Amino acid sequence: MTQGKRDKTMDSKQEPTSTLAQDYSQSGSTILDHTISYLIGLAVGFLILFIFYRLILLSIAGGAIIGLVNVFVSDRRAIMKRKLKLRLQFYDLLEAMSVAMRAGGTMLKALSGARTDLLLIYPESSDIITELDIIIGRFNNAVPLSDSFNNLAERTGLEDIASFATIYATIEGKSGRADEIIKETQQIIADKMEIEMEIDTLMTASKTEVNLMLLMPIIILGIIGYAGAGFMDAIYTTGAGRVVSTGGLIVFIISFVMAKKFSSVRL
Repeated sequence: MTQGKRDKTMDSKQEPTSTLAQDYSQSGSTILDHTISYLIGLAVGFLILFIFYRLILLSIAGGAIIGLVNVFVSDRRAIMKRKLKLRLQFYDLLEAMSVAMRAGGTMLKALSGARTDLLLIYPESSDIITELDIIIGRFNNAVPLSDSFNNLAERTGLEDIASFATIYATIEGKSGRADEIIKETQQIIADKMEIEMEIDTLMTASKTEVNLMLLMPIIILGIIGYAGAGFMDAIYTTGAGRVVSTGGLIVFIISFVMAKKFSSVRL
């Protein structure tokens, strides 16, 4: 009877853990977010295509396709932002754990203390609090902390968490240097974030210049097309003009993709 109660208790502990586990390959965007992204892509696509071709049906069809692409791009951007936010939260977790362990606490006490400290700066629904609940719950169900950290690393795909999980799995139960490992990992993450912020700061001016350079052809075409007294009519009424418009649009798209790719700082 006692064994049966224990099994039920274990099951009740495990169920919340499995349901709380987050899939960080998903952005968590709502239907409203997708709708807004689609409408923005549709409007921008329609405007650009209409400036290049002045064909309403083509502009609507192209805008609809660009809207779908923008939903995908916005989804990817939301995933990256979520992972960046989690990495910062994980840094704060390591800092809180390091302080607790230097005071002589065990790893579990450090996790519990870190959860209390993090609730002062992050809401209960934040990813790091959810992950802490999962890790502590799994540990109470006799799952090693190294397995939980590895599971978190696999679900997030973050290199910093994966490195910490690998190191911790090596020293788990074999070394009293856990507090030093946590502190060193925290410092590595801090150094990486500082370098990325410096790179991003240095590239801010270049990004602004690139965005202006990408916008200028569209603005110039729009102004000349509507205020040029027929100066651009050949572009919209002849076969050769359509070819030139298409070539210009292709160059614009390639330039846009390359500019965004080269100006992004990798996680």
